[in-house]
Amino acid sequence: MAFMVPASAQRFIGYVAAGANFAQVEGDDQHGFTKVGVNAGLGLKLPLNRKQNMSLLLELLYSQKGSYHKAVPNNFFDTIVGAQIDPTVPFKRIFYRITLDYVEVPLMFRYEDFRSGLSISAGIAWSRLVRAREIYKGYTYTTNLRSGTYKKNDWSGLIDVDIRLYKNLSLGIRWEMSLVPIREMQVGFYHNGSYTEWEWRRMRNHVLSARLCYYINEKYVKNTKTNNKGERIGTPWIREIPDYD
Repeated sequence: MAFMVPASAQRFIGYVAAGANFAQVEGDDQHGFTKVGVNAGLGLKLPLNRKQNMSLLLELLYSQKGSYHKAVPNNFFDTIVGAQIDPTVPFKRIFYRITLDYVEVPLMFRYEDFRSGLSISAGIAWSRLVRAREIYKGYTYTTNLRSGTYKKNDWSGLIDVDIRLYKNLSLGIRWEMSLVPIREMQVGFYHNGSYTEWEWRRMRNHVLSARLCYYINEKYVKNTKTNNKGERIGTPWIREIPDYD
């Protein structure tokens, strides 16, 4: 028997998303979601059932990821580990930064509770690197798209929690993590005048996002659902759906 979606559910719902990424790169020896970037684009939602509380989401985003570490005094890191201070290393506002900009296509499954206005989504995303740049100790490296330093394709897993703020407007918090390394490199540790220890580092994008989403062709009406005391159940506005109950 072929799987069939009810005719009333076969309607794409479009939306616009705009917000910020708070990113870090796992495995780069830096810590904290301190790299701030843009997360913005367009999305489509395809309801899968008559109540429309289950749906598929497909998005096309511009997503800025990477890592950032603020400036420190002249060669401060080498100083605290007992190495000789290198006077050629300048003090600059940016000590360490990886800039990785992607065009990203997430595909997610969503479950929505209309009365509370809460939605939970999970899925995967494919990202294509469109810009790469790297600064370390104030110096700009030769990292770019052609250098091959970072892989051009990134596959990641996503979890998204979304709460409706007012009618067609909602706020979403998203967690995202690379499923495969975006870079693999061998790092040496300097002891007694030579590199005596080596280890492989496998770097992955790790991102938290906060976004506002506006749903273009959804209709909302006043929520008239009440309990025995006459108190409203759920949010002030609820999406208009045929055969909701």
